[in-house]
Amino acid sequence: MAGRLVKVIPLEPDAHAAPLFERLAGAPETLWTYMTFGPFTEVGQLAAVLRAMVETADWSPYVFEVAGRLLGFASYLRIQPADGVIEIGAIVLAPALQRTTAATEALFLMIDNVFDLGYRRCEWKCDDLNAPSREAAVRLGFTHEGTFRQATHYKGRNRDTAWYSITDREWPGLATAFREWLAPENFDETGKQRRSLQQIREE
Repeated sequence: MAGRLVKVIPLEPDAHAAPLFERLAGAPETLWTYMTFGPFTEVGQLAAVLRAMVETADWSPYVFEVAGRLLGFASYLRIQPADGVIEIGAIVLAPALQRTTAATEALFLMIDNVFDLGYRRCEWKCDDLNAPSREAAVRLGFTHEGTFRQATHYKGRNRDTAWYSITDREWPGLATAFREWLAPENFDETGKQRRSLQQIREE
């Protein structure tokens, strides 16, 4: 999957662990607060997690490449072809990618691919305490469906899980708004957006 700013490439643990570790090594520990894995003190730990992701039957992980640099990863998970349902999760963005146009484009490409493949529903789930992830889901056009209390546990505590989704009937309109937002003319010479994604959707 290739956009104007980012490529979304199938993850190869042996090839990608070292460059990812380099970009993530200096990230604040808060990057890992709501992940079941991390932080990592050496590349082998990250490589082991990436291998486990690739080897999990209903996962399909990808890395994000911007200007030749690997700056993050995410995965399709809980893939259910028979029901036409797929989730995007395990999203880790290096500080250099966070809150950038390229980050939005990467997630747009992943969501768009879901519906190109014929899925009916794309899900987003996160720890209910993870305000940035909840805000990102809404910004990207996901609808909040509720919170599953004590749905799982990790790092020594319970997790209430917030559920979000986009359906195939909603996606065409959302995709049009994404493409308008991502268009070069929506950004000034400093890279600042002229109209927000939310503004475009509401017009």
